[in-house]
Formats: sequence, structure tokens, C-alpha cells
Amino acid sequence: MQERGVGFRSLNESIDTTTPTGRLIFHVFAAVAEFERDLIKERTSAGLTAARARGRMGGRKPSLTPRKVKVARRMYADGDSTVAEIAKVLGVSRATIYRHLDPAREAAS
Repeated sequence: MQERGVGFRSLNESIDTTTPTGRLIFHVFAAVAEFERDLIKERTSAGLTAARARGRMGGRKPSLTPRKVKVARRMYADGDSTVAEIAKVLGVSRATIYRHLDPAREAAS
């Protein structure tokens, strides 16, 4: 951008990147922002690690229990029900059923 003669001039903070002083201030602000972002990532990672150490797991709970997965696989293997019908009976989406049927297909082949 500088080669094209484009600069940044903030009217509220009086930063002007067309001058050496303005570029220095802009770079200092950018470095402080990057430092803060790295600190946040570090703290988040440490918090997740501490939570796992206490036995807490993040994320959404599975929508299908292992028992329901067995029921879905059995219904699908019988061939009497469509995936949409299985999903409706178990109260989940068709995509969820397909996700749990894929390992069954791989094991069969």
C-alpha cells in the first residue's frame, strides 16, 4: 500500500501513517494487539487443559446414545425403514443417522 502512496489517517486518534512517527505508532498498536491476542489464546488453552484435568469435557453432548445407535443400525439393516423414518423415530436429523451408519457400512465391506 505504501508503494502506491496510500496511507491511513485517523481523525480521532491523530494517527497518520504517511509520516514516520505515525507508522511507528501504528506498528506499536499492532504489536500490542497481537500480544494481547496471544495472551488470550494462552489463557484459553490453559483453562481448557485445567477443565480436562478436572474431568470436564467441552462440546455438545452426543445426540444419539450408543443404545440408539444400535437401534438405528438394526432398523437400517432390516431394510424395512428409510433413513428419514429412522431419524424421525429417534428424534434426530437424517445427517446424524448417516454419520452413525458409515462405520457400519465400512465394517460390512
